[in-house]
Amino acid sequence: MKNKIFLLIFLLASGLNAHAQKTEHVFFITLDGLRWQELFTGADLYLVDHKEYVEKPEELRKAFWKDDSLERREVLMPFFWHTIAKEGQIWGNRAFKNYVNCSNKMWFSYPGYNEILTGFADDGHINSNDKINNPNVTILEYLNQLPQYRGKVATFGSWDVFPYIINEERSGLYVNAGGKKALKSGITEKEELLNILQDQIRGPWGTYVRLDAFTHHFAKETLRKQTPDVLYIAYGETDDFAHDGEYDEYLKSAQQTDAFIQDLWEYAQNHPVYRNKTTLVITTDHGRGEQEAWTSHGKETEGSVAIWIAVMGPDTPALGEVKEPKQLYQNQVARTIAALLGVAYEQPKAGEVIKEAIK
Repeated sequence: MKNKIFLLIFLLASGLNAHAQKTEHVFFITLDGLRWQELFTGADLYLVDHKEYVEKPEELRKAFWKDDSLERREVLMPFFWHTIAKEGQIWGNRAFKNYVNCSNKMWFSYPGYNEILTGFADDGHINSNDKINNPNVTILEYLNQLPQYRGKVATFGSWDVFPYIINEERSGLYVNAGGKKALKSGITEKEELLNILQDQIRGPWGTYVRLDAFTHHFAKETLRKQTPDVLYIAYGETDDFAHDGEYDEYLKSAQQTDAFIQDLWEYAQNHPVYRNKTTLVITTDHGRGEQEAWTSHGKETEGSVAIWIAVMGPDTPALGEVKEPKQLYQNQVARTIAALLGVAYEQPKAGEVIKEAIK
């Protein structure tokens, strides 16, 4: 009840109500372990020229290096800087004292995804990446329990721990992640091909983390045939290439993921169900260290607390890159997603709505 009252007050204070909002669908996306440094300033010259992390530095320089940091970031992630920065908002450039932090103290994946998806840190229970069913209810499960969203929430991830993070067993949500294939019931020709290719084109990490292209195209085919109202996609390559110390592949993956997000947005804007009724919410689960520590993250690695958030949609003011001093937290994402949909998220532990994300 408290949260319903809070949402009503928030909407009224904003001059809106749930029916006045245009957002009917949310595409929620995470890029595992993508540093704020690359997002806001592009390729890191120290790492580009570091032979331990780059096989062919000259080729990488040609592909990603510009002397101007604004040009570099546009080369790396053009959709973020040509579209989201003009039509939405991007938070977390620490050069402007615009901070987005994890509130959990672990600073690695499972605790980060738990905080993103539930709206609160739970360091007492979620303190490893082990395949343990999450005792906490995520915003995805919460929405799926509501009559208007039952069966309209779709979840995809490259990491095979996501069925446990989302607690597929309890939530009733089908989580296509890791090496999982499309369900045989109602399978399309494209999904049949993806099932075959996923077995035949093996990524560097076995079935632990599949290549993001499979995650993306499984998700997009579900968009086409089921038109879910809430879509969650967790891309994973950036973190795994970083752990492998392959800065060239890390940059290429970031650029490719930017293109995947553009593909989803253009699909939505050309679809009668989604056009002008869809909001993108994008973030990451943790930060990383600098220089030699860039391959690592966790409570022993300085910088791992630093993340970022981007939002774009019909109800979100076009603030662009937010340059004013501000402190946001990872725990605000879940309630913000609910508020964008006009739903009261009745989780008292969850962080507050990012009020700037809604008119």
